[in-house]
Amino acid sequence: MAPRLKERYRQEVLPALVQEFSYRNVMQAPRLEKVTVNVGLGEAIQNPKALDAASNDVATITGQRPVITRAKKSIAAFKLRAGMPIGVIATLRGDRMWEFLDRTINAALPRIRDFQGVSPNSFDGRGNFSLGIREQVIFPEIEYDKIDHIRGLQVTICTTAKTDEEAKRLLELLGVPFVRRS
Repeated sequence: MAPRLKERYRQEVLPALVQEFSYRNVMQAPRLEKVTVNVGLGEAIQNPKALDAASNDVATITGQRPVITRAKKSIAAFKLRAGMPIGVIATLRGDRMWEFLDRTINAALPRIRDFQGVSPNSFDGRGNFSLGIREQVIFPEIEYDKIDHIRGLQVTICTTAKTDEEAKRLLELLGVPFVRRS
């Protein structure tokens, strides 16, 4: 059985995009390529257990074991040497990507206190959207009693859209709640 958001994309979003941007072919319409979930851990230099805790949190949220990212350069001011572990990242594709995005849009984002919507200014100019989340406890999978530290994470949604306008419309139709300018 296909994920709910994927079915919605095929049945509602795709025809709407083809009509709105007058594509000649359905394959020209933008689609989601991947979603990456990244947690940067500056504290991992002094506390190596923070890496395990963050890794477990990301694995719980995404349903996939993350990869440990390592420093590329040494930075003396941060007491950082090249090759030291400083974060975790999980790249989601296929059904896992659709399920994660569905849970993020419909379950996690509404749980943010005083949530007004996500900023429409977080596009990179090539149709990709980045979303910063301040605390991992907004995801229903995370048990508040079992976390050692509140950490933020970065969610990047990569699309095949050529422009930010197309990508924004794709995400709007998928249900991403952007801030309304009045």
